[in-house]
Amino acid sequence: MEASRYTSLLILSVALLTFLAGEGCNQAEGERSDVRPNIILIMTDDHTRQATSIYDTTLISTPNIDRIGHEGIRFDRAFVTNSICAPSRAVILTGKYSHLNGLRDNADVFDTSQVTFPKLLREDGYSTALIGKWHLKTPPSGFDFYQVFPGQGQYYNPDMIRDGDTFRIDGYATEIVTDLALEHISSMKDSEAPFCMLLYHKAPHRNWMPDLQDLTLFQEDLPVPDTYFDDYDTRSPAAGISDMRVEDMWYGFDLKLQPRFYEAEDGTGGMADFDASASWENTYDRFTPEQKARWDAHYDSIGAHFREAGLTGKDLAIWKYQRYVKDYLRCVHAVDEQVGRILDYLDDNDLSDNTMVIYTSDQGFYLGEHGWYDKRFMYEESFSTPLLMRFPEEIQAGIATGHFALNLDIAATILDVAGVQIPSAMQGRSLRPLFREQAQPDWRSAVYYHYYQSSGWHHVPRHRGVRTDRHKLIHFYELGEWELYDLVRDPKEMHNLYGKEGTEAITSELKRHLEELREEYGDHEG
Repeated sequence: MEASRYTSLLILSVALLTFLAGEGCNQAEGERSDVRPNIILIMTDDHTRQATSIYDTTLISTPNIDRIGHEGIRFDRAFVTNSICAPSRAVILTGKYSHLNGLRDNADVFDTSQVTFPKLLREDGYSTALIGKWHLKTPPSGFDFYQVFPGQGQYYNPDMIRDGDTFRIDGYATEIVTDLALEHISSMKDSEAPFCMLLYHKAPHRNWMPDLQDLTLFQEDLPVPDTYFDDYDTRSPAAGISDMRVEDMWYGFDLKLQPRFYEAEDGTGGMADFDASASWENTYDRFTPEQKARWDAHYDSIGAHFREAGLTGKDLAIWKYQRYVKDYLRCVHAVDEQVGRILDYLDDNDLSDNTMVIYTSDQGFYLGEHGWYDKRFMYEESFSTPLLMRFPEEIQAGIATGHFALNLDIAATILDVAGVQIPSAMQGRSLRPLFREQAQPDWRSAVYYHYYQSSGWHHVPRHRGVRTDRHKLIHFYELGEWELYDLVRDPKEMHNLYGKEGTEAITSELKRHLEELREEYGDHEG
């Protein structure tokens, strides 16, 4: 009898251990595995989902970026809390909305004394590194190593800062950042400490300067968005007040034409008191003689054809669209190639399985939709962002989730995967439960947005809003105006329903939800 009981207990124990071993690849949130994963966060600047082929194949193929999602998870409803560069970066670092981390617009200075996820990782044994675009005015904090661009950075022969020293590196910024990242990862191969690297590209930020080897890509005309000539007929005045139409781009700074090729007045470009000519001259002067010769051979030919064509009206507007979008996509192509180099290195050095790779952008961008470039508005093109994650030890390949994700969640997700406690003050949620392709009934049903920078660039009025599965309500509170969209019937947000008969109930519900989210996140401003 005793032997039988002993045998039964032994069998039960073995079965339990086997079960737990099988569950190892799905460890519970916050648990810490024996071998802690490396983490690489790749972030581009202004890379929109429309120019990422895992989301949309209309304009470009991005096989290397797509690979992260195909071998991991694709977030189909990933959004930002404030669609502008520096504030988005601060949200990612802190896991807090802009009103709490103190960086509401690009004029603000980031307070590096506050808690960030790199600091927490470093305190818990990770080696942390930042390479590329920082853009937060104060020196980086929380990193064992950093090498960053001053300010926005330059595409060609960029200056970089390391250990307080500024120096110039010859070459193309997208490739330079990758070279530096691979060099640093290589130096960590034999280290016992896991590493977390923030690999932050400048591209495809304005003014969209392609790599010389990519200048001849996209020779055929690209499809023009069917909302390109949007007249904003049903919207509040906000769209008409803004100054970010492709038609108003600067011929030199944006479209790369020398003054001898155009007689018309240069565009407004989004800020009347910005000296676009001087900025373009300074940028152009950074070229080496060889770079300048190849650049001029390409763009002078375009300029000559433009001068001969004498375009006006809609023809001129479409020509500007083609010039802009082709250069933008060429910059994205270069990023995709460099992402491939990172993934290949991880494969070749047996680092892929235990390295979590995240790809995202600081926000979306307009590629001619509604006639625009830039971001800022809560409309889908700039509000959404690509978000892909690969971690073979935990994420099954090929998952796509429609659950709402925010850039606010990236810090909590990284800390969770690393087995580091998530501070209660962080407002984001770990996305780790979504890695398992299971329904999450308690997941957020709506997302909250707040944009602050109304003066200076582009003159987009301040606004806040709420987005649910089906509807979006935007309050341009500076103007006292509202907009309401049905995203199922009107996915391109062309028909503002606010105040229309029959929308009273949904409007009341969304306003209530908006106030609840403001209270939840402690946003009492504006």
